[in-house]
Amino acid sequence: MSRPDIATLAVGDVIGSRTVTFDRAALVRYAGASGDLNPIHWNDKFAVGAGLPGVIAHGMLTMGSVVGLVVDWAGDPGAVVDYQTRFTKPVEVPNPGTAQVDVVGTVGVVDADAGTVRVDLVVTVDGAKVLGRTQVLVRL
Repeated sequence: MSRPDIATLAVGDVIGSRTVTFDRAALVRYAGASGDLNPIHWNDKFAVGAGLPGVIAHGMLTMGSVVGLVVDWAGDPGAVVDYQTRFTKPVEVPNPGTAQVDVVGTVGVVDADAGTVRVDLVVTVDGAKVLGRTQVLVRL
């Protein structure tokens, strides 16, 4: 995949969209890889007791999965120079079943002098934002 040409980009351009799906097995794999074994990510009774609607996806799993849209668009993971978000709502992962996280990326700022583009991500589950003010700075 070729890298985008900064000269052709404008604020408001949609860079793409995708749906990321999590099931309980994905949470277990991420827990093992990350070392985050908090029971809110695998035990329904514990999660509900903690005031959650049920088992939730790891915030960093959600954050790390949705930035893939920008990485694929940029054509190089090293092009991402900054990535920020706010966790606004937990992603509940049913059992059985999956959580479907929708992400849309839009150009928010083009800085031709610096060679950077800020991509704003809208990240939702069933229409509700789960990440807020999600911004990815990319050097092209």
